Amino acid sequence: MAEPRQSPRPDGPVPGPIALLGLGLIGGSIARALRGSGRSPAIVAWTPSGGGPRAALAAGVIDRVADSVADAVSGAARVILAGPPLAILDLLAAEAATLRSVAEAGATLTDVASTKARIVAAADAAGGPFVGGHPMAGRETTGFQAADTALFTGRPWVVVPGAMARGDDVRRVDALARAVGADPVRLSATEHDAAVAGVSHLPLVAAAALVEAVTGADDWSTARELAASGWAGMTRLARGDAEMGAGILATNREAVADRLRAYRAAIDVWIAAIEDGGRADIDPGRGGGVPDLRQRLEAARARLEVDSDG
Repeated sequence: MAEPRQSPRPDGPVPGPIALLGLGLIGGSIARALRGSGRSPAIVAWTPSGGGPRAALAAGVIDRVADSVADAVSGAARVILAGPPLAILDLLAAEAATLRSVAEAGATLTDVASTKARIVAAADAAGGPFVGGHPMAGRETTGFQAADTALFTGRPWVVVPGAMARGDDVRRVDALARAVGADPVRLSATEHDAAVAGVSHLPLVAAAALVEAVTGADDWSTARELAASGWAGMTRLARGDAEMGAGILATNREAVADRLRAYRAAIDVWIAAIEDGGRADIDPGRGGGVPDLRQRLEAARARLEVDSDG
C-alpha cells in the first residue's frame, strides 16, 4: 500500500453555507467543531426524522432545519453526506439529480462514511464531482447528543477524490478537515478500505465474535460477575450501532473477509502454541512463563511500541 500523503494546509476562512445531510455523532461533531472554531459559516441540516437537526438548532449549533434534501443543499458551498454507508448509497441514488445539479453549480460534495470504494464509485456513476472523506474518529455512542467539539482534533481525515473532482473540491475538503482540527491525508479508495479493514472493521467483528463466544458459554453467569476493564475494552466496539456496523461490513466485505482470514490463521497458531505450552515444563527461573508464549506476547508488544514511537 502506498504511503499516506498529507494534503497541503489550506488558509483562509471556511466558505459556506454548509449543508449537512445527516446529523448524528459525526455530522453533529462537525457542526459543533465549526461553531467552536470561530470560523463557522451558516450551517443547514437535514435528516429523515428531523430529530437531530431540531436538537442542534435548539443548542445553537446549526442555523436552520431543512425540510428536504433540495431545501438543505440550495445555495450551499459544501454538502456533507453524514449518514451510515448504506444510507449514503441510498441518498446518492435517490437524490442523484439534485446533488449533481448543486455540484455543477459550484458546490463541493463530500461524505464522512467509514468505507470509500463503493460510495465514491456510486457518486462517480451519478455523474457529478465528488470527494470522499473519512474522519478517523468515533465512539460507540451515536446520535447528535453524543457529538463532541474535539472529536477530530489531531486525527487523520482521509480524502479520496472521485473521478470528476475538481481541484477546488479537494481543497475545500482539506480546509473542512483542518477547520475541525483534523489532518487531511490523501489515499485512493482501495488503499483506504484495505487499511481500515484491519484497524477498524476487523476489530468490530472480533469484538462481536468475542461476545458470542464468551456469553454463550455455560459459565457466563459467573464470568460476567468477574469481568473488569479487559473485557470492557475488548468488547467496546460490540456496543456500537448495529445498523451502522452492518453497513460498514457490507460495503467493505472483500477487504474485511481477507483480514478475517489472516486473523483466523493467527488464532490457529495461538491455539497450537497454547496447547503445546500447556504440555511443556514451566520455567520457574524466568518468572514462571512458558518461553514460546512469552516470546509471542513480547513480539506483539514490541510491534505496538515501534508503531507508537513513530
